[in-house]
Amino acid sequence: MPSDSAPRLSRRRLLAAGSAAAIAPVVIPGSALGLDGFAAPSERVVVGGIGIGRRGAYDLSCFLKQPDVRFAAVCDVKEARRTAVKKMADDAHGDDRCTMHRDFRELLDLQDLDAVLIATGPNWHGTMAAYAARAGKDIYCEKPCTKNIAQSLVLRDIIRRTGRVFQAGTQRRNLPHFAFACELARTGRLGKMKRVYAHPAGMKAETSGWLPEQPAPDPEVVDWDLYLGPAAWRPFNAKFLDGFNFEKGGGLVGGGVLEWGSHCVDLCQWAVNDRSPPVEYDPPRDGQLVARYDDGVELVFREQGWIPLGSCPVRFEGENGWVETGDSGKLVLSSPVLLAGRTVAEIGGYPATFHVRDFLDCVKTRGKPKGNEEAACNAHIACHAANIAIFLGRPVKYDNATNRFVGDDQANRLLGEAVREPWRM
Repeated sequence: MPSDSAPRLSRRRLLAAGSAAAIAPVVIPGSALGLDGFAAPSERVVVGGIGIGRRGAYDLSCFLKQPDVRFAAVCDVKEARRTAVKKMADDAHGDDRCTMHRDFRELLDLQDLDAVLIATGPNWHGTMAAYAARAGKDIYCEKPCTKNIAQSLVLRDIIRRTGRVFQAGTQRRNLPHFAFACELARTGRLGKMKRVYAHPAGMKAETSGWLPEQPAPDPEVVDWDLYLGPAAWRPFNAKFLDGFNFEKGGGLVGGGVLEWGSHCVDLCQWAVNDRSPPVEYDPPRDGQLVARYDDGVELVFREQGWIPLGSCPVRFEGENGWVETGDSGKLVLSSPVLLAGRTVAEIGGYPATFHVRDFLDCVKTRGKPKGNEEAACNAHIACHAANIAIFLGRPVKYDNATNRFVGDDQANRLLGEAVREPWRM
């Protein structure tokens, strides 16, 4: 595996710089010349996918809609998924060139891949993203991106060192109504911020379970050992295979705060300028969990009391006004003056196409996408710390300078967890 700082000459740069001598007349398809709605080869982003299930198949459909994407390889521990995704890619490209792999390390060794889509279960996200970054690939990673606070910090630092482009799957950052609501908060148009509200979609934190052993399938059909990956070993049970939130390890299962709720927390973090996470976390009381930033602004995880604006609602309150929005694409504001004559597009249903486009553009420009590693790290730490307060049933205080809980050995033992060899980040 190459070192964090190892340079890599991309296939796209090589094609752009090279030249070839014509030795015989050939028929060149329009797609090879950038015609017929296709991008020229030197402008294409070659993508591979790892763990393409239900959510991953949707993400992949957003990638395949982009004219400058070539989806070249799929990896999955399930044979049926490998075959289905290959067909999906080959049908889109009109050929049979998508390769299939069971071990993600084999896919990451492919030299012509520019980027990877990681859409496995949460158990693998952080570790696999670290492997991909060290292999010189840019990364679109579904969330939750990490299993704990320690992983969040390590992944951020690896992305920094390797210089890779990283986009967490927090696609609402690229939807206009959410972006406008966050802009009102960030730019001071609501006045000094007092509270930001996130919908957690449940506030439970549990440890991973254990189910009765069943006969394990042939590894070619389902590779159970690779499915577990860095998690503690446990016997095969088919119910685990599609448990999206099953962490498969000794740490806390994320529950609603980390899975669905991380979208809302991410938007709240954006509203307060992606600052360091809150430093105080109270356990839930009357359907609310209150966390506080170092300047006293509150991050409130709230189950009820929302204006009916669709799933994933957020609310931002300042001294001079407030705004609330959700997945319907609609905005409700304390005063129409806050719109200042602007018309904000109402795009409902939280599509990921805009987020994927943001990622691909940054792959080409080497810019920072909206859901970059810094933003993802801070939002995930807030979720993990809230989960720890829920699990312990008492307040905890987090120090952003030391990345530890203050005077709290019990909480600090939940910062990370043991991993199974050889799957270290």
